[in-house]
Amino acid sequence: ATRRDASARARAIGDERANSFDRAHRGRDAMRDAITVGTINHRVVDAEYAVRGPIVARAQQLERALRDGEKLPFDKVVYCNIGNPHSLGQRPISFFRQVLAAIDCEAVAGAFAADVLERAEECKRKIKGGTGAYSESKGVESLRERVVRGITKRDGIPANIDDVYLIDGASAGCHYLMNVLIRGEQDAIMCPIPQYPLYSAALTLYGGTLTPYYLDEETGWSMDVEHVKSQLNAARAQGKNVRALVIINPGNPTGNVLSDDNLLDIAKFCADEGLLIISDEVYQENIYADGKKFKSMRKVVLEAGLEKRVALASFQSISKGYYGECGRRGGFMELIGAWDQGVLDAILKLASIALCPNLAGQIVTSMVMDPPVEGDPSYKQFAQERDDILASLKRRSITLSNALNSLEGVTCQPADGAMYCFPNLVFPQKFLDECAAAKKVADAEYCTRLLLATGIVTVPGSGFGQKPGTWHFRTTFLPSEEDIAGVAVKLTNFHGEFMSQYK
Repeated sequence: ATRRDASARARAIGDERANSFDRAHRGRDAMRDAITVGTINHRVVDAEYAVRGPIVARAQQLERALRDGEKLPFDKVVYCNIGNPHSLGQRPISFFRQVLAAIDCEAVAGAFAADVLERAEECKRKIKGGTGAYSESKGVESLRERVVRGITKRDGIPANIDDVYLIDGASAGCHYLMNVLIRGEQDAIMCPIPQYPLYSAALTLYGGTLTPYYLDEETGWSMDVEHVKSQLNAARAQGKNVRALVIINPGNPTGNVLSDDNLLDIAKFCADEGLLIISDEVYQENIYADGKKFKSMRKVVLEAGLEKRVALASFQSISKGYYGECGRRGGFMELIGAWDQGVLDAILKLASIALCPNLAGQIVTSMVMDPPVEGDPSYKQFAQERDDILASLKRRSITLSNALNSLEGVTCQPADGAMYCFPNLVFPQKFLDECAAAKKVADAEYCTRLLLATGIVTVPGSGFGQKPGTWHFRTTFLPSEEDIAGVAVKLTNFHGEFMSQYK
């Protein structure tokens, strides 16, 4: 009997354990959502980046159709949507490519000039383990020294190597800062409208809020500091903790170059309001307007003696300028001024988690900031290539902006810098009503029709932000001079037919 009772108790315990296991298993199943777009991080789903949005995806489909022999109204797709110079035929700078080749392939080194070999040997000597090894998280010290030399030469004010991070393009620096600054939607960053959508996308990803300030199109896309202050006050009244202000100079997508006075007003404003300045300066070599030149926010802050009152983060990239080495993913971030040491430590921690920026990008960044100088064997060829590229970009900017300004209902501010035109379009009311009825965004519909009719890929202004009631699109002037002339003709013909439809 005792054995039977023990057996019964064992069975009862076993049944209870089995039931308990089944309940736990069912509970885990209930908590185990399938991985679908509805169950992933909603911030990734919500983030938008119009520069490579649906219009570009459609363009890629059309390009494949052309390759497959399909007959379309055009014979090629022209990508004017993104600042990607080499993809549109711009040649690389010989000195940069020769140094990279001499570092990694000793067999070709004998074909190059003495200064190429000297730079390559310095890199091989000072990059521990070569270009296949991890470097320091802030970048190779000797390469940062060359960047510091370039900053000092540019501004006439000594730079400090401890302030400089080599990074995988300016985008990496943006992500470092947003990751550190944003704790939740109560934290806001002031961004220009129109803006490069990296900033809005990053704020969405990290859960922050974009507080807009509008650039003044009628005055060449300048910043009105009184307007910026009113936007700041409005955000604070809504309970937002506004932490930083972004400037993009020269402007993307607007092509404007901020005046020295404008920059100083902005720096003083940020110092008075306790805002970090994030200065995106990746187009600093791309200035075409006579009488205008680039002045870094670093120089403005230091000359005004504001470095103890305001913190500044500046970005430079190797993707733009006359070099256009987008695929190398290189650049630097400089942090100066009134930074809390704990915040600097946190940024270094993020760089350490990422291990290091890629070595080729680091090397090219060092050469962009410290290129050959007069008297060096490679200087003549380097200077010729640089000057030819910049002169051609200026001619192309004029060709395209003139063509745009000749169109009915279109006005385009001159492209003083950068690589883009951002024309303002006044659409016929009939077209706007048609888009509203179809629940389409007017400038996106215009850009889609332009693509389907001509093969020209542009980005609607709504992807960058714009004043309510205005419409724009962004187009690069990076296609070759022959192609940009064709773009101007096709745009003119398309727009004329478009406007006639709605009369």
